[in-house]
Amino acid sequence: MMRSVRDAYLNPILMKFSRPLRRILLWVAGLGLLFALFTSGISRNPPGFSIDESCYTYNAYLVAKTGAGEVGPRFPLFFEVFRDGFAQIYHPVHEYLLAIVFLFFPPSILVARMFSAFGIFSTCLLTGLLARRISGRRTIGVIVAAMALVTPWFFEYARLAWETHLVPLLTILYLLWVYRAQGKEKWSLVDITLIVSALALLTYCYASGRALAPLMAAGLVFLATTRQRVIDVAKTWLFYGITLVPVFLYSRQHPGALSKRIQEVSYIRLDGRWSEMASHFVKRYLEDQSLTGLLLAGDYHPRHHVQGAGGAIFFATFVLALIGLVIVIACRRSDPWWRFVLYGVAAAVVPGAISVEPFHQSRLLAYPVFLMLLTIPTLEWLLARAQQKSDRGLMSSDRTRDVPLEDAQPPGHTVTGEGWPRWVRLGLLGLLLALTCVETYRFQTVFRREGPKRLYDFDVPYKEAYDLAVKQPGRPIYLEDGKWGPAYIHALWYATLENRPISQFVRLKAGTKPPAGAIVISSADTCEHCQTIQHPGVYLVYKAL
Repeated sequence: MMRSVRDAYLNPILMKFSRPLRRILLWVAGLGLLFALFTSGISRNPPGFSIDESCYTYNAYLVAKTGAGEVGPRFPLFFEVFRDGFAQIYHPVHEYLLAIVFLFFPPSILVARMFSAFGIFSTCLLTGLLARRISGRRTIGVIVAAMALVTPWFFEYARLAWETHLVPLLTILYLLWVYRAQGKEKWSLVDITLIVSALALLTYCYASGRALAPLMAAGLVFLATTRQRVIDVAKTWLFYGITLVPVFLYSRQHPGALSKRIQEVSYIRLDGRWSEMASHFVKRYLEDQSLTGLLLAGDYHPRHHVQGAGGAIFFATFVLALIGLVIVIACRRSDPWWRFVLYGVAAAVVPGAISVEPFHQSRLLAYPVFLMLLTIPTLEWLLARAQQKSDRGLMSSDRTRDVPLEDAQPPGHTVTGEGWPRWVRLGLLGLLLALTCVETYRFQTVFRREGPKRLYDFDVPYKEAYDLAVKQPGRPIYLEDGKWGPAYIHALWYATLENRPISQFVRLKAGTKPPAGAIVISSADTCEHCQTIQHPGVYLVYKAL
């Protein structure tokens, strides 16, 4: 049936184009369909919009229109948001990229979430691309990309409209460019520029990136195996150090601004006892590798992970990564690239380990990228034929252009099927892939059933409060912040979506009272001298007396 439809409708259309263009069109159509499946239901799950999502998106929209965020100068290095007891610093990469999107698309929750989804979707495909280059096999690239796309850790963060989605994307770009360079005797200026760009963007994309990027840069020492390579790594460090100068200048001009968030979520203190902090770090480092969080429970924050949907990754993926770890340690520890990957696995846990919360998936988002890379040696072994040779990569200098990708065998290591019959290895692979399908079905069932129920975690009641307030006569509407955070940002964002003038809303400063007769949307528990109109969720709509 599908073939007849293709012959009747699709082929006549494609025949109008040249063969290369037909191939491009088929790839674009295929990726478009895959992205549609990946993002299905994104407009309903998660429901609502959290405070952070509204703030990120509203500020990006303002940048698109005026060049400035809600607070501060035009085109700032870091964005100050909220103020009045809730002050935070947002990083620039997400804000400016989303602002570019808003130059072409009207502001909407769907656009903001699709932007994040595209970042994670690209991460999964690029991970598959790197797997293909490392193994020299398209099949392995497809398997790794498919496993990444269905991994709960990636899938759930693809639906959150804040800056965390950039961490895995920039991590895999960094790894791709490092892998591209490490096969050469001498790194070109382009190679160094690409690596430094990824490190710089990672530094400026999220708070954990400021810890992760220097660690990733330090890992280049594992690739410094020759005198020329030492020079190349030193150049990379020098240029990356230059990109950090704006951070130090900003910190000097705004003392405590960048460290405020770290002090709130971390136990690291300059005046603390180093022995206690070291002990705490070891404990937290082990907690962030707990199999309970990784395979059974996931993050305890409902915003980050649907409770009851299982762990952050699947058992089958973990088994493949664990076998890969054993293979690398036993057989490939002399390979600089795989030593670098082992270091990356260890370093990716550090941003989470320096915080007080166990298994906080947002701060560990580089970790699943490295776990995916560890599945590659396992897949090479499971798919290998007897005496089949393979390599870590597909460097153009090592292979001729007329050699098919699946048959290319550049020098490197040798993967053989000796020891285990091939039918046993293929059977094991089939079993693990079947288990992945079962786990995917279970996760998707729970996610789609329970995900839309996260009403309070994504501030669904605020929209009810907002709609009720704007129906009341009299302007302006006053916005009061209380126990449940700086929810005023929701009103500004929803007003933007409705093309309602922002001047109709006034944010009350801490400790001030609205004038008599004013309509107020409050995130406080109670109000004084007021007439309650409605109390949706934790929010309150009242009339001041």
